[in-house]
Amino acid sequence: MRIAKLLNPKLDYVFKRIFGSNESKEITKDFLRAVTKENITDIELDCNPITEKDLYDDKLGILDIKAKLNNSINCNIEMQIVDRKNIEKRILYYWSKMYTGSIKKGENFEKLQKGIVVLISDYNLDNLKENDNYMTKWQIREEKTPKLILTDVLEIYIIELRKVSKESKENTSLKAWLDFINNPEEKPKMGDKEELIKAREILEDMSRTKRERYLAEQREKWIMDKHAIHDAGYDKGLYDSKMKIAQKLKEKNIDIDIIMETTGLTKEEIEKL
Repeated sequence: MRIAKLLNPKLDYVFKRIFGSNESKEITKDFLRAVTKENITDIELDCNPITEKDLYDDKLGILDIKAKLNNSINCNIEMQIVDRKNIEKRILYYWSKMYTGSIKKGENFEKLQKGIVVLISDYNLDNLKENDNYMTKWQIREEKTPKLILTDVLEIYIIELRKVSKESKENTSLKAWLDFINNPEEKPKMGDKEELIKAREILEDMSRTKRERYLAEQREKWIMDKHAIHDAGYDKGLYDSKMKIAQKLKEKNIDIDIIMETTGLTKEEIEKL
């Protein structure tokens, strides 16, 4: 089957299918080596199947990638295409859940395991606007002597894809991975690593499959619709509440102008109910 257009690897569903499936171990291992600069020799992926219901949910962690590195480090990888203003809190929450969840109640604190969070965003974070580097690494450091690290159990890597320059001649493994994520239509280059070629093959196979294209398109539509609601100034819960109120008022044949004034919804939104 001829591929009209490759699916977008920035979409969390597609990203998880490339980096979070059973066939992806070597791919994800190489990507994380490029991010952390650590010698990752073993990786176990949490390969829970993605259901169609998951595509219409925003529960934390459903479409993130969870991995155990070298049998001693917990890792969470998250791809985001929509600007979440609370993303810094979100990734700290991910880390805290991994860290506290690495021991059972009553066990010695010495058994707590290191946690790594990797956030890949297709937008620039407000707090990092003055930083031009496309990847930043965060740890707990002493204010006056930043080389002094309190503990190595916390590492957060933030990658901002829009800061990756297409024209840059930088020749690193991480840059090659980010170029693939940013520009999947570009043909593989001579010398590309085996893992990168395999990742592209998975993407091509997904893009040829009608079912995969359908699921990816549904996920993208759900994200964009949700983002549109946010841009309009609505909190999702508040918006749903207003819609329910409007529905009840409409059922009682209340004038649409009164419903608009009461709920703040537009005429078009109310007429769709």
